[in-house]
Amino acid sequence: MPEGHVTHGIARDLGRTLKGSPVHATSPQGRFAEGAVLVDGLPLLRADAWGKYLFVDFGHGRIVHIHLGLIGKLRLVAPDTPPRDTVRLRLENDDHTWQLTGPTRCSLVTRAEKKQICAQLGADPLRPRPDVDRMQASLHKKKAPIGAVLLDQTVIAGIGNIYRAELLFLQGIHPQRPANTLTDEEVTGLWDETVLQLKRGLRLNRIITTDPAEIGRPLSRMKADDRLYVYHRAYCRRCGTELQTLQLAGRPIQYCPTCQPS
Repeated sequence: MPEGHVTHGIARDLGRTLKGSPVHATSPQGRFAEGAVLVDGLPLLRADAWGKYLFVDFGHGRIVHIHLGLIGKLRLVAPDTPPRDTVRLRLENDDHTWQLTGPTRCSLVTRAEKKQICAQLGADPLRPRPDVDRMQASLHKKKAPIGAVLLDQTVIAGIGNIYRAELLFLQGIHPQRPANTLTDEEVTGLWDETVLQLKRGLRLNRIITTDPAEIGRPLSRMKADDRLYVYHRAYCRRCGTELQTLQLAGRPIQYCPTCQPS
């Protein structure tokens, strides 16, 4: 499932390619035909994201709400790409074409409904003014393992399986530690690391959590195996300890028992 930096990157690129011009909207698959008709021909006012949720605003109270889920893709394709019957939504102007396939959700919502959806989500590290106090208060009330809580989108919006493993490693926090036992300093450190890493992911359009000084290569020259500390690895990149795997929130998470003591 795409993590928050991906959704924010899509919103940025939608605005760059479609904003301000009339957009031709269709649903070759047919499952969003009624919604496509209602936004067809309208100019794109703005596209923005909150965590993993994408909102494409065409004005007149017509906002396309998209959640990509596990297999969804929203991709910029060549304008002459023929529409296939797997495309839920196709958006195009004279120069650019976007195609949406396999989303968990694609629906038309009003501004009031968008506000309600976002109100149920946690602080987004990539939003201009995230509600950090609310996030901290929520963490202090959670008895569940921090490794599970980080996937709770009502606490922090945008973190997925890769980032949760890397963030906890970078902060030296054991995934099974109850969230409400984290000190204020640890919560602040975890939040600051989250902001840093997701902003880097948005800038680079990929997840790279490792320090170039440790790898011996700049970010621009890192190979695929250079980019992460613990996620889907067998041994800790820093100390060489064999990594352990837990199942938390229904997903596997790797951690280093040396660098992240219980």
